Amino acid sequence: MLENREGQRVPQVTFRTRANGQWKDVTTDEIFKGKSVVVFSLPGAYTPTCSSSHVPRYNELTPVFKQNGVDEVVCISVNDGFVMDAWQSEQHADRIRFIPDGNAEFTEKMGMLVDKKDLGFGKRSWRYSMLVNDGVIEKMFIEPDEPGDPFKVSDADTMLRYLNASAKAPDAVALFARKGCPHCERAKRVLREHNMDFETITLSAETTMYAVRAVSGGITVPQVFINGKLIGGADQLEEYLRQKKAKAA
Repeated sequence: MLENREGQRVPQVTFRTRANGQWKDVTTDEIFKGKSVVVFSLPGAYTPTCSSSHVPRYNELTPVFKQNGVDEVVCISVNDGFVMDAWQSEQHADRIRFIPDGNAEFTEKMGMLVDKKDLGFGKRSWRYSMLVNDGVIEKMFIEPDEPGDPFKVSDADTMLRYLNASAKAPDAVALFARKGCPHCERAKRVLREHNMDFETITLSAETTMYAVRAVSGGITVPQVFINGKLIGGADQLEEYLRQKKAKAA
């Protein structure tokens, strides 16, 4: 039975982590004492839902969590320190603290250790998230006890709504660009000046102007998209942001 432990203190354990190529012991108190911490725990590094959805969205929303009183976002998984370090690097999740629960001590004491031997995983963590204030669990979102790997309530957006129902998630921004394109660099500079995170799709042998035309109808770069909406090139981006600022004033 997966127990909701709201109002209880987190278990006292020592995690074996890696830092600068060396082993480093980190205690529960070092992570939680005197801080507000969002924790999400998942079945395993490199697994599909964890890599495609759980970690990326928490990493994306970490600045918003911090704007709403959270000091740190922590990912815990029953994996060793080497695996967690490599996974964090591959995910480019530098906003999150990755904690390996290699011996499953924390997860077991939380009552979240489950048997995944049918998948060849052995003992792993059930998927859940929680808000911890000075070592005391204020809120837990535990995935329903049903077959498979449900991912319905432990996501970053659910936690953000709990913290602040009116908090605004950052815009999702992507732009198609070409190396050496001055207008592409101008668009990137404008986005940075407005403190907007973005992802660049650089044209290459695999991603050509065909893809740009297919998704935007444009025949030049950059082509900027915000929240799924085509904005256009650098000039159109500047105008869009100018109008947005005027409406907010």
